[in-house]
Amino acid sequence: MSLTLSQFLLLVLTVAAVVAVTFLVNLFIQLKKTAKEGKETLVEIRTLVTNLNESTHKIRTKIDDLDEVLEATKKTAVSVSEITWFLTTKIIRPSSKYWPFLFPLVRLGWRHLKKKKGG
Repeated sequence: MSLTLSQFLLLVLTVAAVVAVTFLVNLFIQLKKTAKEGKETLVEIRTLVTNLNESTHKIRTKIDDLDEVLEATKKTAVSVSEITWFLTTKIIRPSSKYWPFLFPLVRLGWRHLKKKKGG
């Protein structure tokens, strides 16, 4: 049994059509899976964006609170600086010329106190 040219071409076209349909079916199945995964990913991205917005709001609130703390810290630093300046210029420097006389007296008093407490 020999095939004619038109029968052979019909057989080749039929096989090609079956291969093409099989390829297209597999492609559509893969596209459906990809679309499903894409949809799940979009849902997850929406959740993450919502969480990110909440986190951003909380961080901004904390930064606003931190501004108040920074202002208070600046005021404290300025006050400490002023107190230090006052102590050095008005008390320590002027009294430094008396230290050589006061230090031995304080030391003698300290020793005397130790002897009283100890014995």
